[in-house]
Amino acid sequence: MLENMTEPLLRWYEKNHRELPWREQRDAYRIWVSEIMLQQTRVEAVRPYFERFLQALPTVQALAQCPEEKLLKLWEGLGYYNRVKNMQKAAKILCSQYGGKLPADHQALLALPGIGSYTAGAIASIAYGIPVPAVDGNVLRVLARLRMDDGDIMKQSVRSRVERELLAVMPADRPGEYNQALMELGALVCVPNGAPLCEKCPIKELCKARKSGTIESYPVKEKKAGRKLEKRTVLLILDGSHVAVRKRPERGLLAGLYEFPNEKGWLSQDEALSFVENQGLTPLQILPLPGTKHIFSHVEWHMTGYVVKIAEPDKTQKDGLLFVGTEEAQERYPVPAAFAFYAGYMNLRLGQDKYQDRK
Repeated sequence: MLENMTEPLLRWYEKNHRELPWREQRDAYRIWVSEIMLQQTRVEAVRPYFERFLQALPTVQALAQCPEEKLLKLWEGLGYYNRVKNMQKAAKILCSQYGGKLPADHQALLALPGIGSYTAGAIASIAYGIPVPAVDGNVLRVLARLRMDDGDIMKQSVRSRVERELLAVMPADRPGEYNQALMELGALVCVPNGAPLCEKCPIKELCKARKSGTIESYPVKEKKAGRKLEKRTVLLILDGSHVAVRKRPERGLLAGLYEFPNEKGWLSQDEALSFVENQGLTPLQILPLPGTKHIFSHVEWHMTGYVVKIAEPDKTQKDGLLFVGTEEAQERYPVPAAFAFYAGYMNLRLGQDKYQDRK
């Protein structure tokens, strides 16, 4: 079945693939950047980030030398910030060991920080024509439906088996197109949530799940454990036109990013005022803000907030708090999307939003 799908799949890809900026040339660096950005993020959302990132950091060397705050600011809004930190670690290794180039070696790519089996396969096959598979969620979904494969796609053993099976039938002369065709089919036609566009599928006559009417049953995917719920109180501490931010610890969730001061639990107004006073500040007025929530992969923040206006502090930095203007925060300090709702009260735009309406 896998052998029989190759030719119709490649013909379909030639006519129907999307024009994407990272496909304009078979450049390993561009492919690497795009693949890391595309993890858990839609293509249309990635386009502007990709273009800005490549403009600011056009080479592996530029990535390796970029100050961390600038790097995180370029990534602001994409989430999963450890990914870009690992990219920089890998870039430093590439500069010291490979002359600033991604090696045309699948195993060497796998050894780099933050590059797993899928990303290594994508770079190796697309940039260098090395016949190795690149198996992502799209590919697993297509093949599970095609063959009525009831293996749990969350298990590494199933992913490894699929990689071996694809390797055995992969066309040696077009491995990059083959991998991209499978990914593109999953992204555009064999879409998730039980609503594939089967009439547009180039391999529909081979698909067992379509013939049996069981498409909604595939792929098999073990349900994730429920997220931990965490209550937090966010404080917008205002000194005139300045707002307090602080840097998060260098390890753990959102490591090294900047945030509005916040505390675990839902604080009462009196508790919020006490928090501000304990920073050595003098609160003048407090106003409640609506609640919101933000979902991470393993935890869900349920937040409430306050605006606290204070008397002007003796210095710009107070016990880890840094008072900055909106423009300065927007341009310089990377703030995660978890705080986007409250940032809006300061007219502070984060991530892609800060580039809207600019000419």
